[in-house]
Amino acid sequence: MCVYTIPKLIDINAKSRLIRGKRKLLIISRCIEVEHPEVLNSFKDDYAIVSVCLEEEHINQVGFKLAGVLVRGNYDEIAVLSVDGSPHCVQLHFMVEEVFKVTKYGAKRNHMVLSDGKVIKVSEEVVKTARYLSKVSRLLTKRSDG
Repeated sequence: MCVYTIPKLIDINAKSRLIRGKRKLLIISRCIEVEHPEVLNSFKDDYAIVSVCLEEEHINQVGFKLAGVLVRGNYDEIAVLSVDGSPHCVQLHFMVEEVFKVTKYGAKRNHMVLSDGKVIKVSEEVVKTARYLSKVSRLLTKRSDG
């Protein structure tokens, strides 16, 4: 029995009818659909929603698929909603930034995490910084010294 209804990004055609009717694409951590479905209600009208689980799929495969979707589609915004603190989910944010860097896609990016049942916006700068542990270490050291 499958408990999921939101299509997996990796499974859909790059110009699938499931996503081409919307100008905004939301990529969610797959588990959110089951664990916190109420959070998705505010996105359903404006966003085409697809899911990814980086415990199951490799970031390179999903990133290549996203690049194909972007160059074939016409999106104003690409958003990511993941579970805060998950070592797998954080990669979704890294992946989107990398795909935008490689493709030079010009749409708005919107990074969000789910923390204690609440959606928290995260800046692109935070996502980019989080990739570099040495930068995070320096920031934390400055904070504790200051």
